[in-house]
Amino acid sequence: MTEMRKFKRFIALGDSMTEGMNDEIIRGNFRGWADRVADVLAREEQDFTYMNLAIRGKLVGQVLNEQIPVALPFITGDLDASQVLVSFHAGANDVLRPKYEPERTFTLYNEAVRTLHQSGAQLMLFCVRETFAAGSRTGSALAERFREFNKNVKKMAEESGAILLDPNPDEFWHDKGFMSWDRLHMNSQGHYRAAQGVLAKLGLPHDERYREPLPPGIDPSAMKKLSENSKWFVLFLMPWIWRRIRGRSSGDGRSPKYPRPTQWPAKI
Repeated sequence: MTEMRKFKRFIALGDSMTEGMNDEIIRGNFRGWADRVADVLAREEQDFTYMNLAIRGKLVGQVLNEQIPVALPFITGDLDASQVLVSFHAGANDVLRPKYEPERTFTLYNEAVRTLHQSGAQLMLFCVRETFAAGSRTGSALAERFREFNKNVKKMAEESGAILLDPNPDEFWHDKGFMSWDRLHMNSQGHYRAAQGVLAKLGLPHDERYREPLPPGIDPSAMKKLSENSKWFVLFLMPWIWRRIRGRSSGDGRSPKYPRPTQWPAKI
């Protein structure tokens, strides 16, 4: 049985996955797996606070240079660092870029992990699901990229003693029913399952059935598939291509959900 881990503070760093896209919207923000984990951590520890600095579209270098410097004073300042849980999920956006530079990405990722590890906080890292683009023309190439990326994540988890969450060995995660309409981010059920996986790793109360497969879905009609493909092309792919052409990101101009320690559950 996993030993129960309690923390006074949870700081979530990263990109859209940790921001919570495309979960339900609460108080004007996507909820996401990290907020769901914070809900349980808050029940287990008095005076619990939560920060979420993650912003969609961020590259690993941006998380290293923009989010970690903000987080560090709240790890080593008013609390014993061992009472702070820090999640770090970054690099997937780098891997998806056409001009992906693996060596540079790994160097920045490793610097970020080592910096957080040196702070004394309990670190949590994530592998990326390697087959999320299965069935697409670029799926095989991306799978190979993500396999190499995940090898580096695992190496750094071992070096730093981080809690590691890897969805790839669990068959249930390969169900596309956990993906949202944009085929890139998780839906609410995906965020719920991810939160349960994190809570299980921490030995905290969680849904014991979180690894169960989704019930069989209804195969959509050819007309519905055409409608979904058109929606994806117009609302996701074309804006994504246009941002790449202009060198822009979906996170440009956005601020984090909870940039300072927030009493949780939030009353804002």
